[in-house]
Amino acid sequence: MGLGQSSKTPVTDDTDEVNFDHFQILRAIGKGSFGKVCIVQKKDTKKMYAMKYMNKLKCVERNEVRNVLKELQIMQNLEHPFLVNFWYSFQDEEDMFMVVDLLLGGDLRYHLQQNVHFSESTVKFYICELALALGYLRTKHIIHRDIKPDNILLDEHGHIHLTDFNIAAIVKDDLKATSIAGTKPYMAPELFQTFEGFHPGYSFAVDWWSLGITAYELLRGQRPYVMRSSTPANEILQTFHKVHPSYPAAWSLEMKSLLRKLLCIDAQKRISCLAELQDLDYMSDVNWDAVLSKQLSPGFIPNRRRLNCDPTFELEEMILESKPLHKKKKRLARKTKDQGSDGSPQNGQLQQRLDNVQRDFIIFNREKSRKTVPDSESSELSTSEKNKAIEDGQNNNVEPAAFLSG
Repeated sequence: MGLGQSSKTPVTDDTDEVNFDHFQILRAIGKGSFGKVCIVQKKDTKKMYAMKYMNKLKCVERNEVRNVLKELQIMQNLEHPFLVNFWYSFQDEEDMFMVVDLLLGGDLRYHLQQNVHFSESTVKFYICELALALGYLRTKHIIHRDIKPDNILLDEHGHIHLTDFNIAAIVKDDLKATSIAGTKPYMAPELFQTFEGFHPGYSFAVDWWSLGITAYELLRGQRPYVMRSSTPANEILQTFHKVHPSYPAAWSLEMKSLLRKLLCIDAQKRISCLAELQDLDYMSDVNWDAVLSKQLSPGFIPNRRRLNCDPTFELEEMILESKPLHKKKKRLARKTKDQGSDGSPQNGQLQQRLDNVQRDFIIFNREKSRKTVPDSESSELSTSEKNKAIEDGQNNNVEPAAFLSG
């Protein structure tokens, strides 16, 4: 049972902007704090994608608009084999839409919850693919800031793809980020030090710490440090200095050595770039060109006969959602007919913020941009963005006000 729509293939030309009507909605597959994800098919090309849609009113009320716009800005300049690549963005009066690569292998959190045992060779393989993604992001001056199993998706062949850039930071190589964002159990020690009256800042090394935490968790089924999103920053810092992660005897000496280098509390001594990882003896047998071109077979291949996600998402969309996506067209038509008499009048300030979202939202079409700008180098970050750091990203797991009191 899907969220199907029956409509004819639209006749479009290159001048038409892609919009909601150009997609067949198939089924819901996930949800986040202020957005949901469904599988769609583009009617003219028959290509399948994942479409994330975010309610404008909820984003405004939760003060998440800047993060959404920043994610759009960042993702339109990225394209890499190990990222979830961005294809289209558009909006209507209710929602903002992002259309990205469809990856049906599930995220690594899902597989951990299914008690999948990841072998050391498979985890090493994931580290290599993620390291290539992080190396690419560094060339774009981007710190992801939220590397964790939840944000690592598998394609049907088992290759990883990094997603979720809504709290990423753009920094110049000689600058450091200072705002606090991330998911606490995966955040590097230097992120918490800024709450103790010091503001030393941090850089790309925080993503490599998160990579280490993730790799450890995949191997062992639990993280090396016990902490929750509610754990105060001062307790977390004490944990880093008092608790020494245990490394099971069954793990190879090389893997244990690599994890210790990734989970080094001193960011200056931590492995924090692709070249440093590639220089390790443990990586001497890796054909990096073959990894990048996906010529090597991953050790874990998701079950292709299942969707690899929680089936309740679709039930929620069909039964519990007050404004289901598959009824959007009729709902908006009725709303236009009623001229806004839908029982939810907006106050002036809120309406102004919604108008600003409508004005500032970035419309994107990768297919069209490829036709008009064949030179891939033209997708570099704009000069103005290279000359400043964007530090407004926050994450639901981090509440700076609580840290400041600690």
